[in-house]
Amino acid sequence: MSTQTSPTPQQAPASPAASPALLPQPPLPEVPIAQVHGAPGTNSLPHARPAAPEPTITAVGLPDPVGDLAAPTHLKFEQYLPGDVLGGASPTPRLSWEIPTAPAGWSPAAAEAELTRTDAAGNPLAAPETLPLASPDGVLAEWPAGPLASRERVAVRVRVTGSVAVGASATAPATALPATTDWSAPVVYEAGLLGASDWEALPVGPAWPENPESDRRPPRVRHEFTVDRPVVAARAYVSAHGLIRAELDGGRIGADELVPGWTVYGQRLIARAYDATTQLLDSSPAGDGVGPHALGAQLADGWYRGHIGFDGGYRNLYGDDVAAIIQLELTHADGSRTTIATGPDWRAGAGEILFTGLYEGETVDARLASPGWSSPGFDAADWSPVAVGASDAERLIMPVDAPVRVQETLLPVAVTVLERRAMSIGEAEIEFAPERALIDFGQNISGRLRIRVSGPAGTTVTLRHAEVLEDGELGTRPLRGAAATDRYTLVGDGVEEWEPAFTIHGFRYADVSGWPGGAEAAKRDVENGAITAVVVHTDMERLGAFNCSDARVSRLHENSRWSMRDNFVALPTDCPQRDERLGWTGDIQAFAPTAAFHYGCTGLLSSWLADLALEQAAHGTVTWYVPVIPGGLWTPPRPAAVWGDAATVVPWELFRATGDRGLLRRQYASAKAWVDLVDSLAAADHVWDSGMQLGDWLDPSAPPDNPMQAMTEPHLVATAFFAQSARIVSHWAAVLGEDDDAARYAALADAIGEGFRARFTDGAGRMTSDTQTAYALAITFGLTGSEQAREFAGNRLAELVDASGGHVSTGFAGTPVLTGALSATGHADAAYRLLLTTTCPSWLYTVTMGATTTWERWDSMLPDGSINPGDMTSFNHYALGAVAAWLERSVAGLAPAEPGYRVIEVAPTPGGGLTRAEAVHRTPYGWAAVAWRLVDEAGREVSVQAAAAGQGRLELDVVVPVGAKARVTLPGREGEEPIELSHGRHHLVA
Repeated sequence: MSTQTSPTPQQAPASPAASPALLPQPPLPEVPIAQVHGAPGTNSLPHARPAAPEPTITAVGLPDPVGDLAAPTHLKFEQYLPGDVLGGASPTPRLSWEIPTAPAGWSPAAAEAELTRTDAAGNPLAAPETLPLASPDGVLAEWPAGPLASRERVAVRVRVTGSVAVGASATAPATALPATTDWSAPVVYEAGLLGASDWEALPVGPAWPENPESDRRPPRVRHEFTVDRPVVAARAYVSAHGLIRAELDGGRIGADELVPGWTVYGQRLIARAYDATTQLLDSSPAGDGVGPHALGAQLADGWYRGHIGFDGGYRNLYGDDVAAIIQLELTHADGSRTTIATGPDWRAGAGEILFTGLYEGETVDARLASPGWSSPGFDAADWSPVAVGASDAERLIMPVDAPVRVQETLLPVAVTVLERRAMSIGEAEIEFAPERALIDFGQNISGRLRIRVSGPAGTTVTLRHAEVLEDGELGTRPLRGAAATDRYTLVGDGVEEWEPAFTIHGFRYADVSGWPGGAEAAKRDVENGAITAVVVHTDMERLGAFNCSDARVSRLHENSRWSMRDNFVALPTDCPQRDERLGWTGDIQAFAPTAAFHYGCTGLLSSWLADLALEQAAHGTVTWYVPVIPGGLWTPPRPAAVWGDAATVVPWELFRATGDRGLLRRQYASAKAWVDLVDSLAAADHVWDSGMQLGDWLDPSAPPDNPMQAMTEPHLVATAFFAQSARIVSHWAAVLGEDDDAARYAALADAIGEGFRARFTDGAGRMTSDTQTAYALAITFGLTGSEQAREFAGNRLAELVDASGGHVSTGFAGTPVLTGALSATGHADAAYRLLLTTTCPSWLYTVTMGATTTWERWDSMLPDGSINPGDMTSFNHYALGAVAAWLERSVAGLAPAEPGYRVIEVAPTPGGGLTRAEAVHRTPYGWAAVAWRLVDEAGREVSVQAAAAGQGRLELDVVVPVGAKARVTLPGREGEEPIELSHGRHHLVA
């Protein structure tokens, strides 16, 4: 076997600011829509999928990082989306950037930032100042100046200096010549309202009497004001008790959804900032803002006081009021500022929304609309005084993440007509279901429908939603108490467009009844674009992609990514469709490495982790879900492994992906408190053998009515995770320079390992629970104790896979580590067998059954197409999709060897008959990729049969971004020194 490394031909030049990796790629293969279930074992997809506007990321589309020294791009602050930030939460925002191309051998040595302080309109207040940055590598460099004050605005650009070695010869060493980039394009950071004293706005809502135990009609509030001198800038700071859509002069402020999101409201209430300058100026006669204006807000109950939670749900969890909090700040040409804020002079009324609930859906009667209600001059004589609440200034904070927004729309892939069903009893008739049109959007999403309809006034269109079909109709039983039904009553004035404002649903299918002209007319109109599905989730930058020669495996990875999208809605939820949608800690603990590959989610998760720490302090333990709400078995919260370990695993995995030490510092006390709590609960031998444990939740043997009845002993699982969390905190402490803690937790982890082996093994490696999960945890968490025992464990795990017929036998605890444990012990063939099995329980079983997201249960749908009989069944639950991390890191071979991908581990593992695979990821340094294929002597891709027989030469392409390095281990060469690669595009042949 020979190994070669050489640069590949450069791609055509591309703009450094562009995203050259986002190129078209052939769509996944499709089969006729009418096919309901795929045949097990076939390499085909059992459903049509609409083209998605999210760009495809491919390795071949990446430019060569070796080239002319380019100016920094992708400049960003903290963990916000790249580009300008309005309403930033930090007075000292860290800076990150990428160098798209640089000459071979160039490396950054120093960096500096140019800061230009401006007024709110962007006019410079002083000459730019140039300051050195503490870190040149572009990963979260510390803010170089003093802390910013509230509202302070700074335009920032950076440049980087490195050196290039030139002039080397046989008789003379190379000379290091300095090489400095041009300045980056500027980005702007404007601090938000950082202190309680900045807030004047008071919560205002309706003063009319309401029944707190019933459905309440969503109110509106409004206020008119007059501007007496020219305005150069306007900022709106918006929050609410409940949910809010703010309006100025008849137009919506911003495009964010479900504002302000869901946090531990009693201590953290997010306010988002908006630039309302253009909106205000355009609505004034002279275009200078002078004249009459109006502010308004449509409110809804949301999580604050709405009906949420399982077991019948709860209302008024955070209060029985609903209120707007708006502070509009106008900066005038003379530098003065005018503030218009919610207060006692506002008025309250009602609009066309009769009811809206996150679970129930939204009901609107367009005939009750009040055009112009948020514009000046509106007749509000019949509106009521408002109730004014106490100031929330002490808990109002600016966000550290992006908001929830509409992401894309999907067109239907199929529309059918379902006949009316009724039964006659004597002369009476009972209607079971009206005539309706059934729509398939080809993809399970979180979101809602957007309709365009015309018809007689008073006609009511009803929209119902579900994830799957059962017996040809919506399978609504998994929704439990969530009605997921929207209703729109037409005003009857031409074409009307509508979508709900304050609810979202988890669905792939919808049925429509009451459409003007009947179901056949609905079918015709829908096929012509009258109804689209709107995807709604937190705005995140897409970072990763995986693709391989088996379309089913590629679809599996896509299912994992879609489930993340659908469940990252203000917080990491468990599912988007039923009466739950909570921030379960165990789910994100399992999924964190995969999440960090798919999308830039550190902002969202760091906000959620702040709430985790608050709930942990309040309840004395890491809770089952964050924020905490009441819920039967889950109240009061109790310490439990896997779920509680989110306090250690999630921050640590985010650090591994991003290099964010600040996050580690903020969450350090929380992580230590969790491990210390478990240490106090464990037995003298450090085995955690007490309390309620969910264990390997939802392993395939669990009956429908008892998801915690797993094959692996719960206390074995608990002790393994205890050891892992202690080990993580030891590493964590070392990173932060807490040496005493590092030593203490390392010793604790060692002691737990000894107790684990004494209690749960026979001393030679056999586990007391002879299960896939037990061995996978012991291998992955380093608990086997010796190389011989580790080898035994790997062999036994492979035997269990063989004995299972290649079926998965793990739940939430074991699944994320199962295939990785097999790969790590030399049993990649067994891991591939698990991956490619198509009968239940397996990952590809769900794909052959038409899944477009990850299921909660391995058998959420049974082979006959019926839904699992348990009352806890979801078709959009990302935890079991954690296998995507193994696809990325082991199959394709792209993983972080050092935090933030400063060193990239490249170690592909061909197998399973795959002829090619690739992973692409936007690291903190820039785009990285690993792509391999098996070829014959003529350089052609081999057949599946040849690949399965181990034939073919491996060709490997590696893209390393500027500032990073790669460490390559080729298949069959694991014992040799890795090949080290600097930035560039490299081609290796083995």
